[in-house]
Amino acid sequence: MKIGELAKSSGCSVQTIRYYEKEGLISAPSRSEGNFRLYDQQAEERLIFIKRCRNLDLSLDEVKQLLTLSLEPDTACDEVNQIVDKHIQLVEARIADLQHLHGQLRRLREDCTKSLTVNQCGIIKTLKAPGVDD
Repeated sequence: MKIGELAKSSGCSVQTIRYYEKEGLISAPSRSEGNFRLYDQQAEERLIFIKRCRNLDLSLDEVKQLLTLSLEPDTACDEVNQIVDKHIQLVEARIADLQHLHGQLRRLREDCTKSLTVNQCGIIKTLKAPGVDD
């Protein structure tokens, strides 16, 4: 199949497919006589795998590791579990950071509870105050 067909069937853009090719996540395809890229079913399956990993916010390095591990189907999946466990820790840290940010924004919002002018706005005053970081 041509790259446009692969893009449609996988839900990835043509640019993304080319990028993954450049990064070595998918193999360079064969070419037609007209020099069109020609992809097979394996490329489509690999691309869908990559897309699912990226939807889980796995990094390209993590995806590469998982792709490499998937080429050895009879080995123990300890490394796969380690990759996912590490990613879970990163997600939990990001959640904590976002919860902290949420608290900061809620406190900031409490600084201006009335309909005032911008000059009187407690949020603007707080943001302009020296030494206010957290």
